[in-house]
Amino acid sequence: QVQLVESGGGSVQTGGSLRLSCAASGRTFSRCAMGWFRQAPGKEREFVAAISWSGHSTYYADSVKGRLTVSRDNAKNTVYLQMNSLNPEDTAVYYCAARPSEGSSWIYSRVADFGTWGQGTQVTVSS
Repeated sequence: QVQLVESGGGSVQTGGSLRLSCAASGRTFSRCAMGWFRQAPGKEREFVAAISWSGHSTYYADSVKGRLTVSRDNAKNTVYLQMNSLNPEDTAVYYCAARPSEGSSWIYSRVADFGTWGQGTQVTVSS
């Protein structure tokens, strides 16, 4: 069973950058596809980015393409979300999620695809 802990959230101004980390415990992390999601107040949780367990495949929501980059280091059991050119619409609690994946390049983007979630980290972008 994988357990996830996010960190790196904070408050920045428009145009700023943050790097989120998601540290995983458990021996199966290297065979887990990972996802990042976010939830703003009063809104449903939405997909942000995903990465396969090999790291060779990534996928992004249209709203973050070109600004956010997902990556992973299986040796460190950690997945990252580099966020650049942030704007107030990016304000939300950000969650990482994991699920076992048979395919090394398979990626998933639905909330229902993931069974393991972190506790979330707050990102606030002010204008």
